[in-house]
Amino acid sequence: MERREEQPGAAGAGAAPALDFTVENVEKALHQLYYDPNIENKNLAQKWLMQAQVSPQAWHFSWQLLQPDKVPEIQYFGASALHIKISRYWSDIPTDQYESLKAQLFTQITRFASGSKIVLTRLCVALASLALSMMPDAWPCAVADMVRLFQAEDSPVDGQGRCLALLELLTVLPEEFQTSRLPQYRKGLVRTSLAVECGAVFPLLEQLLQQPSSPSCVRQKVLKCFSSWVQLEVPLQDCEALIQAAFAALQDSELFDSSVEAIVNAISQPDAQRYVNTLLKLIPLVLGLQEQLRQAVQNGDMETSHGICRIAVALGENHSRALLDQVEHWQSFLALVNMIMFCTGIPGHYPVNETTSSLTLTFWYTLQDDILSFEAEKQAVYQQVYRPVYFQLVDVLLHKAQFPSDEEYGFWSSDEKEQFRIYRVDISDTLMYVYEMLGAELLSNLYDKLGRLLTSSEEPYSWQHTEALLYGFQSIAETIDVNYSDVVPGLIGLIPRISISNVQLADTVMFTIGALSEWLADHPVMINSVLPLVLHALGNPELSVSSVSTLKKICRECKYDLPPYAANIVAVSQDVLMKQIHKTSQCMWLMQALGFLLSALQVEEILKNLHSLISPYIQQLEKLAEEIPNPSNKLAIVHILGLLSNLFTTLDISHHEDDHEGPELRKLPVPQGPNPVVVVLQQVFQLIQKVLSKWLNDAQVVEAVCAIFEKSVKTLLDDFAPMVPQLCEMLGRMYSTIPQASALDLTRQVGLLVGAELLTLADQHSLLSCSWSTSLLMSLPTFPQLRPSSCSSPPSHSLSSSKALKRKPDLFLCERLDVKAVFQCAVLALKFPEAPTVKASCGFFTELLPRCGEVESVGKVVQEDGRMLLIAVLEAIGGQASRSLMDCFADILFALNKHCFSLLSMWIKEALQPPGFPSARLSPEQKDTFSQQILRERVNKRRVKEMVKEFTLLCRGLHGTDYTADY
Repeated sequence: MERREEQPGAAGAGAAPALDFTVENVEKALHQLYYDPNIENKNLAQKWLMQAQVSPQAWHFSWQLLQPDKVPEIQYFGASALHIKISRYWSDIPTDQYESLKAQLFTQITRFASGSKIVLTRLCVALASLALSMMPDAWPCAVADMVRLFQAEDSPVDGQGRCLALLELLTVLPEEFQTSRLPQYRKGLVRTSLAVECGAVFPLLEQLLQQPSSPSCVRQKVLKCFSSWVQLEVPLQDCEALIQAAFAALQDSELFDSSVEAIVNAISQPDAQRYVNTLLKLIPLVLGLQEQLRQAVQNGDMETSHGICRIAVALGENHSRALLDQVEHWQSFLALVNMIMFCTGIPGHYPVNETTSSLTLTFWYTLQDDILSFEAEKQAVYQQVYRPVYFQLVDVLLHKAQFPSDEEYGFWSSDEKEQFRIYRVDISDTLMYVYEMLGAELLSNLYDKLGRLLTSSEEPYSWQHTEALLYGFQSIAETIDVNYSDVVPGLIGLIPRISISNVQLADTVMFTIGALSEWLADHPVMINSVLPLVLHALGNPELSVSSVSTLKKICRECKYDLPPYAANIVAVSQDVLMKQIHKTSQCMWLMQALGFLLSALQVEEILKNLHSLISPYIQQLEKLAEEIPNPSNKLAIVHILGLLSNLFTTLDISHHEDDHEGPELRKLPVPQGPNPVVVVLQQVFQLIQKVLSKWLNDAQVVEAVCAIFEKSVKTLLDDFAPMVPQLCEMLGRMYSTIPQASALDLTRQVGLLVGAELLTLADQHSLLSCSWSTSLLMSLPTFPQLRPSSCSSPPSHSLSSSKALKRKPDLFLCERLDVKAVFQCAVLALKFPEAPTVKASCGFFTELLPRCGEVESVGKVVQEDGRMLLIAVLEAIGGQASRSLMDCFADILFALNKHCFSLLSMWIKEALQPPGFPSARLSPEQKDTFSQQILRERVNKRRVKEMVKEFTLLCRGLHGTDYTADY
């Protein structure tokens, strides 16, 4: 192949003129890629070299680049080019060239056996790719031939070099198979062929691994080769001898990592569970590593302990069900479980002193699932054996969850602290899961330990121990219903006795109280035991997240029992807000908590508390509204508006959020009179408009204003009615002056009130007319400056308009509404690149077209502009829109056919008449067939969707190709 420039790579031609891809030019480009300091030159060189690799000339220059006088970087590129040509363009190679190509690759591999290792590996990958393409017919005994050729004594390379080259080739062969682009049917044939070829590989590997004279580098390569082959799902029983040899090699520090990888890969293959007898033989081998594990832990050898733990977990996690089924061997499996327990409780703090314990957590999930999946009788037996194990696991996990000493923790990096936090979350999840196995006895166990710890006068207890036990309670109470637990009252009674002298402990106390908020709602007499702790913690910025989130949970769950404490809660909250103790997000949470709290009070009390709570902010906002806009006062304005919107999010005196609980759980009657939120909004409305007048072009301020009303609408629903006229008028001005995405979203939200009959027809017309006319202007290519980047695609308003149209078709009777403009805007939206916009507009038309007979204005615009709509739909099907949207366009065609048949039959023939429309790939016959099929189908929407999918594939030239397999 060295001299065949005209040969097989023709498929890759076209990247550049043939003369460009010479050996000299390739070498210059490689020099530029590796040594030119200019990044642009490097990128150009890389792009050119990628084209060179797939060119027909690659067959020629690849071999020349492998010459002994070339540097390894150049040789490596030559070997890589050969691999690409063989793996991607195999069909271009004539069959009579297979043997010569194979022979040349063998020659090059033999030569590089004592040369550059990276080039050798690349050549081996190329030969592996060739072997996979030829197997099994053209090269039936590929692996056996490789072994025989490299064992030949007449080679100029020494025995060790040939051995290492052969092992490299055998290692990359299964790896290349895993990533190969072979067709699926070929992959199955080749896999079967490789499974047979194991018979030529494994005896050789066993011999080399067990042979005392084998050097360490050879034995390490053997282990890597074995590790590669077992991933082909070789039967576990065929691997027994090599696995045992790998266990023996664990005693050699140089071979340890490779041995671990090989054993874990062998044990973890999915098919291994079928070979129970082999698995049972492996248990003593794993248990035999316990002394080595203990020595490693004692000596602080994290790599060794980590590796042994991986082996034990691989056996236990992958095969716990199969091993549990062997009842007569229950003691040996229990010994393995105890070994994994040792790994879970390995001494030291994660991740600073050890990184092993986290590997074991999934095993405990798997073992529990397998035990609980047995039939009742067998499950009872295993529960008796393993419940004590899981109680021990809880102790071990809580010990591992303990914080280090304050001094030690102070030296940890931020990354180590974050890893420890995630590790504790994993432990928390495990404890929650273990509750399913141990039940209420687990809570009793934790409570007894905490009680003894806090009441013992014999020795001082560490805060870490207390914190860990509380963390255990919190982990379970956050997700498990503990309302009927008989230990929670005692726990609530113990919490005030805890001496809190540490931030971590205080945080956990707060989160534990928060986790018990539902229990407190059912036992309100206990609220006073813990509420003072929470209010006190609010004043500590270090406890910001935990204290505020806990207060929010209590106010949400226990609001009907909090009126006696309301004045105190509001006073403390107001104090910390004015002192600016908390960050913005916690301030918002705190306002949400106060919203829940105030919802349970009488209207007079709510208004009184609202006045004292928000008056300082209103006064501050009045001052800010007078100032010239600048970045500092903008932040203050957004913050104040955010506080108000979060307060109104949860302040609901109608108790809408309680509706799902049923009338028997509603503790307060629905109050009469004006809603306090509406009263406040009406009082501050003029002020908000004043702020808007100065900040109307600032998306962040507009978004903050809109958030107040949007959240109020969602919470108040029909109670929001008094605000609707003012808000509609404001929205109209906002959206027509400078359209913003947030204003559009609020318009959509207000539009949803149409179904509740809260908008007068005039308000509806005002909103719809303004938003659509502005959206149309923003859509026109003549006015691109009116489409600010901060605004979402204007025609996405189609979604809310289609909902409004569905509920109230008489909206389109409004004289102020330009129906023609609305129609044209939606047609333009069909051509937008954003899929949600296109879907929304398609939905609009599927709602609009059925109205063309009952609403005169709609019928008129469809008659005048319907052809324009059809052409936009055909253009989209012809290739301008994503294939994933074809069902949406099919819906429009179906609606046109069903409700405008006479018009469609005329339009579709005219539209498809021009040559090349909607695609140059279509013949006149294909277009005619499509139009006839569509016009005939006025009942079955699914059939129309199939027609459109078939037609779009023809338009795109994809019909009958592999690309349509999943379409």
